Amino acid sequence: MATQIMSSPELLSYVRDVSLRDDEILHGLRELTGELPMGQAMQVMAEEGQLLGFLVGLTGARQVLEIGTFTGYSTLCMARSLAPGGRVLTCDISDKWPGIAQEYWTKAGVSDRIDVRIGNAAETLAGLLGEGKAGTFDFAFVDADKANYRRYYELSLELVRPGGLVVLDNTLFFGRVIDPEAQDPDTVAIRELNSFLRDDHRVEISLLPMADGITLVRKKAC
Repeated sequence: MATQIMSSPELLSYVRDVSLRDDEILHGLRELTGELPMGQAMQVMAEEGQLLGFLVGLTGARQVLEIGTFTGYSTLCMARSLAPGGRVLTCDISDKWPGIAQEYWTKAGVSDRIDVRIGNAAETLAGLLGEGKAGTFDFAFVDADKANYRRYYELSLELVRPGGLVVLDNTLFFGRVIDPEAQDPDTVAIRELNSFLRDDHRVEISLLPMADGITLVRKKAC
């Protein structure tokens, strides 16, 4: 019976060599982000950005919701893959990081496809629901403060249409989810959300053991 392959640095390097499609704009934004305080830990891996773009294109998404912009790498990857006329609505608590992203979005020719909302993300999402936007998004990506993941998940699930996809980042959280000594609020929140998702019959799920853990959630039609 086949079991999970152990991912050595050499094997991960091979995977990157044979599958990653990079360019100067993406590479430049990653390099800049890596130089920022906590940038290496917070930025989306190149492979994950490529996966997000792949999923947006695969689903034909036109309306994408992102919770947690940071320096806009994932935003850029998704915006490039939108169906014609599509937009990414991305939420961040500060305009500092999206301000860095803007130069690279412009270079890539996708800045007109991106709508940045600054403020408390949960309030932004609740506001969208108040505007009658429930069920109007095709795709959502959650990558913000971990203690509020359950709230972001519930709001995103309301905003995504039946058959739509919600992608949650950091669901293995540096491996801390299996450490019984890790009882900080962020780890506990991710651990509890993972258990909740397993039994949430409103959705279909798949937790991918790549990057820092990526959970794909597909909203059922009924």
